[in-house]
Amino acid sequence: MKFYKGLLLFLLINFSALAIGSWLMNNGPQTEWYTNLNQAPWSPPGWVFGIAWSSIMVLFSVYMTFLVQLNRSKKVIVLFSIQFVLNIIWNYLFFNQHLITLGLLNILLLTVLMFYFLVAFKHYLKNNRFFVLPYCIWLVLATSLNLYIALYN
Repeated sequence: MKFYKGLLLFLLINFSALAIGSWLMNNGPQTEWYTNLNQAPWSPPGWVFGIAWSSIMVLFSVYMTFLVQLNRSKKVIVLFSIQFVLNIIWNYLFFNQHLITLGLLNILLLTVLMFYFLVAFKHYLKNNRFFVLPYCIWLVLATSLNLYIALYN
């Protein structure tokens, strides 16, 4: 039962991050500014983002539940908090403020942090660390999309 309480807590926190980020982007993907940008040819359709982020947050919640049960260090909570802020703030920087380069820096930091989660806690989590892998892979794609926009606009 302890696992499910932790999972519920992380689901609540992670989906709150998605909700706050969506609110801060101020309808960004549908704005004239965004639709007029030169976008990467490999950009997925808009509906993919919602499905991807929802799936990623479920898997990341499982990952964090396992990690916190095995390692309740302050370091884990601080890193999770940094991830939370970086995840939210990208929406504001990129879509709301149109700060493409600062958004790129933000998403690069988030990507590095998530790969750190994948590698740094492998001795605690063993194969359960792979619950964070979809997040890492998605961030590589998202970073490439942001980079393309930064280079070609």
